[in-house]
Amino acid sequence: MTGPDSELAASLAPEVPHAARIWNYWMGGTDNFPSDRAAGAAVAEVYPEIVVMAQQSRRFLIRVVRHLAAQAGIRQFLDIGTGLPTLQNTHEVAQSVAPESRIVYVDNDPMALVHARALLGSTTPAGVTSYLPADYHEPERILAAAATTLDFDQPVAVMFMGVMGYEPDLDVVRSIVGRVMAATPSGSHLVLWDGTDTSPAVVSGAERLAQSGGVPYLLRSPEQLASCFEGLTMVPPGLVPITLWRPDDADAQAIDAYGAVARKP
Repeated sequence: MTGPDSELAASLAPEVPHAARIWNYWMGGTDNFPSDRAAGAAVAEVYPEIVVMAQQSRRFLIRVVRHLAAQAGIRQFLDIGTGLPTLQNTHEVAQSVAPESRIVYVDNDPMALVHARALLGSTTPAGVTSYLPADYHEPERILAAAATTLDFDQPVAVMFMGVMGYEPDLDVVRSIVGRVMAATPSGSHLVLWDGTDTSPAVVSGAERLAQSGGVPYLLRSPEQLASCFEGLTMVPPGLVPITLWRPDDADAQAIDAYGAVARKP
């Protein structure tokens, strides 16, 4: 491998557990290293439901994107902290409903970028899919680069899917979300979910993740997550366990992860 991807591949640091690769392991993927599998297995030992959470997070994404494209008329998606590509990515769901949809993926993981360049092409000639290597702590940089693909005079769906727990300061989280949403027009939507401190087992799992060398993930209360949607109008059913947001399964059970979709007035 030569060129920019070879430089990225050289910076993967396989000996250090990485959040996106650990998540890929929990989802049953193969884009991970022994260090990631060891950290992921350590968490699953005390909180086996993490595997369910990983799988259900993808189902939540599918339902949300389908709703936004089919019901809310959204044609632009800014997926910040997208992680490693897997089945039914944002652009695939959106473009299956609206072929002209435009998607910008953002992540700071070199492995995610290598795979995205190879796999995250538009599924339709009318659509556009692009990838931006950036950290969500750089919202202005993200917005400036995304503007080459997205029209910020038209509604945009901004997505933070299970990533804000890596920022320990809630005020910083609220600032990042607020700065991105401030750049979007009326009719835009915010989608955000994160793990919550709603059971002793999930708290033990987060502690084990940090002990095993993974980047610490801060679990917040549903009330704290709700504060990220200030000034926006919640789409029913509001902030709920992600399994219960317009579930396809009538027997869906609550899990320790809450999410919501909200519209900018």
